[in-house]
Amino acid sequence: MGSLNGNYEQYGAFEAKFLTLGDAAIVVQFGETIGPRTHDRVRQLAEYLERHPFAGMIEYVPSFLSVAVYYEPYALLLAHAGDEEPSAKNADPGGIAVRLLTDILAKLQASSQTQARIVEIPVCYGGELGPDLPEVAAHHGLTEQEVIEIHASADYLVYMLGFAPGFAYLGGLSERIATPRRQTPRLAIPAGTVGIAGDQTGVYPIVTPGGWQLIGKTPEPLFLPAAMPPTLLKAGDIVRFRPITRAEFDSREVGAR
Repeated sequence: MGSLNGNYEQYGAFEAKFLTLGDAAIVVQFGETIGPRTHDRVRQLAEYLERHPFAGMIEYVPSFLSVAVYYEPYALLLAHAGDEEPSAKNADPGGIAVRLLTDILAKLQASSQTQARIVEIPVCYGGELGPDLPEVAAHHGLTEQEVIEIHASADYLVYMLGFAPGFAYLGGLSERIATPRRQTPRLAIPAGTVGIAGDQTGVYPIVTPGGWQLIGKTPEPLFLPAAMPPTLLKAGDIVRFRPITRAEFDSREVGAR
C-alpha cells in the first residue's frame, strides 16, 4: 500500500509519491521534470479515473507532473471502510484514497499504446494579428518567415489545460524561437491569438489579459461552451499549426459567426 511520506515509491510499472491536498484530496505525483514520459503516466491515471471512478470520488485534475484526486470523505468511508461503522476512531479517508489509488497504479502499463489525436490549427501569422512577430524574429536574429516556418514545423503535445477555459499548455517549441514574456502585459488579448512565452506556445481561447509574445491568430474556436467537452483540445492531443493567408483567415472567421 502507498504511503503519505512524500517519497517516491514503485507501484507496479510506475514510480510515484502521494501528497495530501487539504483534507479531501490526494495528489499523485510522477516526477519532478516535465516531459512526455511523465505526461504519459499522468494521462494514463486520468483516463483510468475517467472510465472507472471509485465510490466517493468527486473529480480528478491532471497537471504537468501529477493528478489531484478529490473525494467526499464520508462517502469514501461509507463505501470502502468495510463492515465497521465509520467513526472518529477509524476514520481515515485519506488512507483509503491512497490504498485505492495504489491498486489502480498497479494495473497501469509502463508505456501507453493509445494513439494521440492530431489537431490541426490554422494560423494567420504576423501583421495586426501577430504584432510581436517582428520582435520575436529580431530577438533571435531571424526573419519573420523563418519564425513562422519553425513554429509551424513542430508537433506540440498538449500537457494540460488551465489558466482559462480551453487554454492548452503545449510542449515542443523549438529553442530557436523560445522568447521571454513581454515586460508589460496586455490588458486584453483577442480570442484565438497565438503566443510564445519562454519555451512554450499556446492559443488564447477567450479574451483575457496576458504577457505572451503574440505572433498570429487562428479563426478556429478553442472554447466551445455549448459543446461537451467544451474545449477543442484535451491533454494528450498533438497540435500542428498550419499557416494560412489573411484572405483565408477572414473568410473562415466570417463563416464561423
